[in-house]
Amino acid sequence: MQSVVMALRSIRTNKMRAVLTMLGIIIGVMALVVLVSLINGATGSVTDAVSDLGTSMVTVSISDDKGSPVRLDTIYEWMQTEKNFGAIAPYDTDTAVGKNGAEASSVMVYGVTPAYYEVQGLQLAMGRFLKQTDVDNSSYVCVLNTDAAEELVGYVDCVGQSVTLDNVEFTVVGVLEENEDSLSSMLTSGTLFAYMPYSTLIRLSDSVPDEITSFYIAAPAGGTLEAAESTIEQILYERFNEDEDAYSISSQNLVEEAMDSITSTLSILLGGIAAISLVVGGIGIMNIMLVTVTERTREIGIRKAIGASRGTILTQFLVEAVVLCMMGCCLGIFLSWAILQLVNTVVASTGISFAMDLGVVLVAVVFCFLIGVIFGLYPANKAAKMKPIDALHYGG
Repeated sequence: MQSVVMALRSIRTNKMRAVLTMLGIIIGVMALVVLVSLINGATGSVTDAVSDLGTSMVTVSISDDKGSPVRLDTIYEWMQTEKNFGAIAPYDTDTAVGKNGAEASSVMVYGVTPAYYEVQGLQLAMGRFLKQTDVDNSSYVCVLNTDAAEELVGYVDCVGQSVTLDNVEFTVVGVLEENEDSLSSMLTSGTLFAYMPYSTLIRLSDSVPDEITSFYIAAPAGGTLEAAESTIEQILYERFNEDEDAYSISSQNLVEEAMDSITSTLSILLGGIAAISLVVGGIGIMNIMLVTVTERTREIGIRKAIGASRGTILTQFLVEAVVLCMMGCCLGIFLSWAILQLVNTVVASTGISFAMDLGVVLVAVVFCFLIGVIFGLYPANKAAKMKPIDALHYGG
């Protein structure tokens, strides 16, 4: 404690020099804490946006069925017999001309089954989604998104109304809720969507084949996406004569894993840059401690002459170096918090928030302490090894 008090007294005596010495540490800590916190906040926002694309799912595309096409009956059989599969949602797309009076609009039409609603994580604003009976009977019903309802009917509350798609009349049974925070909604803003039974789309469209070429698979309750992916991989591999080029399988988890990998790499890169700043700050502290030792040579001689041990002198100057580092660290952490609060205020309208990562703060504190010890050890040892007679005769 006496060494700490003496260190604080020495720092107070040379305030400006101490602040300039700590500047490297302050900047290094700010670089580490602020940059890593910004990366974590941005990553969290992007991860949420990816999650908004739908629940965790496996996407399967078939390019060559090898004479063993996948049909609706096949999908239903898999759902009943494979314990690693939750909902399976086949889909196909086409474009249609939707009419509202004399005006015509291009509509993106999706042929789907009821499972599509669950797998994609859709939400209804009103009405209902497609039922299995709609698919079995190839019913002329559809579910519209908000933009399509306003464009084709004239208002959103249009359940029970009729719309015309490619000169065929459909009854609107539901309208989807618009999620403005969803990444997919932002990317498709203004696009008209209509969801009809898969069997109906096949009947009306010449471009959509009877065979299913694309579908989503969700994991069952208590199951994992990895198990679902492995199971469908094995099924298709055997079904298509062990030809891996006949199909492709991708997982949303792969996107999230890639994002985590990129984020980790960026965090390590920026952390390395910040560490270099801290090392530079440590060199500055070592330099100023060498100056301090030179200035206080006679004091060292007097203390040794009255009985101060080498360990006492070493501790005194080592503690002073550590105190300088830790004061710079505390100031850096405080300024980092202030900067993050300012950034949060500026970007409040975007819905992104940045919080100080306590783990990074702990790393900064430990790193600063080690820098104080490492870079303070040489000046402190230099002071401790001085001979009392030489120190007392020093005339600098």
